[in-house]
Amino acid sequence: MRPLISIDNVKRCKILRRLNRFVVEIEIRDVIKRAYINNTGRLTELLTNGREGFCLRLDDRKKTDYRLFAISENGNGAIIDTNLQMKAFERAFRLNLIPWMKEWKFIQRNARLKNSIIDYLFEWRNALLYLEVKSAVLREGNYAMYPDCPSIRGQRHIRELMEHVAEGGHGAIVFIAALPRVKAFKPYERGDPVIKKLLIEARDKGVVIKSIGMFFNPLDSKVYLENHDLKVVL
Repeated sequence: MRPLISIDNVKRCKILRRLNRFVVEIEIRDVIKRAYINNTGRLTELLTNGREGFCLRLDDRKKTDYRLFAISENGNGAIIDTNLQMKAFERAFRLNLIPWMKEWKFIQRNARLKNSIIDYLFEWRNALLYLEVKSAVLREGNYAMYPDCPSIRGQRHIRELMEHVAEGGHGAIVFIAALPRVKAFKPYERGDPVIKKLLIEARDKGVVIKSIGMFFNPLDSKVYLENHDLKVVL
């Protein structure tokens, strides 16, 4: 395991309930507050009443006072903040901790591909690699899974990458298993059965399907890379 990011001024809180897509009601020192979240998954397994969460105070407070970035899970923290997941992924890449990406050079974030914006664009020997990351924070035993609800956007991304590879390009999907102590990633068929079928088809047509494992450690307030090449089960 390698530390990737240190997070300052972490506040512990108690989850009360999810108010809407982006706001969770929390309790800090017996005071009820609102916290922003940027993960649009249902997160029903994590956002349960009474569960411990980890927040950051927002300086530019409007409708919320805090940002909820992780939830207590297996003695550590499941990272639900997708921006933090991506920052940790980028840090691992810069530190050369992802061996299967060591030949690639970072070009840009948010690259246009057909009708989609793909998270990353990399280059190697004049070849371009479009790479999309997805957040996998649903647990089933030792598996991290995605998605926990139907994702039309996720389906479109897979199809666009599959078409790009079929035309001679390079494409990859990386599932960030932001849960401590998982052994593998697999698609959650009950969340979206189309995603699983598309991933199998994409793999068979040459899209690289990978997963990395990471978690938040509340004892030292750091994000750790737990597995740079987590097993993918399709």
